[in-house]
Amino acid sequence: MVSDPDPLIRLRGVTKVYGEGATAFQALKGVDLDIQRGDFVAVMGPSGSGKSTTMNILGCLDVPSAGTFLFKGRPVEALDRDQRALLRRKYLGFVFQGFNLLARTSALENVELPLVYRGDDKEARREAALAALDKVGLKDWWDHTPAELSGGQQQRVAIARAIVTNPDVLLADEPTGNLDSERSVEIMQLLTSLNREAGITVLMVTHEPDMAAFAHTIVHFKDGLVDRIDQGQSAGAPA
Repeated sequence: MVSDPDPLIRLRGVTKVYGEGATAFQALKGVDLDIQRGDFVAVMGPSGSGKSTTMNILGCLDVPSAGTFLFKGRPVEALDRDQRALLRRKYLGFVFQGFNLLARTSALENVELPLVYRGDDKEARREAALAALDKVGLKDWWDHTPAELSGGQQQRVAIARAIVTNPDVLLADEPTGNLDSERSVEIMQLLTSLNREAGITVLMVTHEPDMAAFAHTIVHFKDGLVDRIDQGQSAGAPA
């Protein structure tokens, strides 16, 4: 992927300190990272390396202690909590290892949830949610609850929920962690398709090298810093 002088996301000298005084812990020690529009980035590293802290900052769930975080050229660290919440709702979608679906609620209603928070009317919500379920291959399962779906299907519903707002960025935290190898490959192929065909920038935390290989770019964290950046097997594929 050709480097853009104005990337979608730019971190410069980002630090994060938790606690104060003798109990203070520096999770990030000056992270520099550019993420280009349309990239598929896998984030890897051992526990305590800083990858989860970085993803929380990129997802506007936390703020740096120091340094600069630019999203579309705008300094996110200058935004207040409500402004960061608006940024999340407008530009970001989230997928989690545990699916986080409402148990007694249909697939359609689960996918509609972000649109309910956004205030969309019932007809618009249903149309958008069915379209999102169609993108993940589950349009015919719209009325099924999570208990009636396999693990792979539940994760597809979670992905549909994440993309129903047409986000610029999809943040996935161990999206295959609860799935067997066959279902894991299916989810990775789906994320790859959304990245290539819909142009969604994907940021994914994973401990699994074979899952990371689906990405264009693999960012390795170590001791609170970016240790190295590699190319995945999909590097050079059209985004």
